[in-house]
Amino acid sequence: MNGVAASDIASRALEAGRSEPALRRVPGEGGVWLLVGGDMAVFALLFLSFLYYRSQSSALYAASQLALSQGRGVANTVFLLTSSWLVASAVHQARRVHGRRPIAQIAAAMLMGTAFGASKIMEWRHVASGLSPLHNDFFTFYFMLTGIHFVHFLIGMGLLGHLLWLLRRPGWSEARSAAIESCGVFWHMVDLLWLVLFALLYLAR
Repeated sequence: MNGVAASDIASRALEAGRSEPALRRVPGEGGVWLLVGGDMAVFALLFLSFLYYRSQSSALYAASQLALSQGRGVANTVFLLTSSWLVASAVHQARRVHGRRPIAQIAAAMLMGTAFGASKIMEWRHVASGLSPLHNDFFTFYFMLTGIHFVHFLIGMGLLGHLLWLLRRPGWSEARSAAIESCGVFWHMVDLLWLVLFALLYLAR
């Protein structure tokens, strides 16, 4: 009887162990999360400053906002969202299939990123043709925030190029997997920051 009971307990324990989810590590390297956290904190302060000054001159900010093209803002958002989805899919695939598909997805993500960069430069040229950062507070924030974001975008594009190089290399390791995930994490931050900028600069009323 004791043998049967012990066998039953052991069987239940084995089933419980199988049903427990495996422990998952945080994607990427710890350093990239410190960098992302610091960047997000700085941008949060800038966003709060924008909202404060906007509350003091809401009519001026609303009138100035009309100089921006919401259609171009939507297109830029689509470019980055599509790029971010491609990067997420590539990182997911790279953990399982070390072939050409993740490479093609990163190449497509970089193409979407290039479209965003070209569109943003054309928008700056259009806006700067009649206005400057010193025109009023809104355009001071516009050129400052989008300029800082563009620097992050360029860094992100460089990291996507590095990710492409990592995926082309033969072999696999945990260190390479973490590096690939880190590149993806930074690119998603670039996308997230743009979503907030789009809402504040183009949509907020």
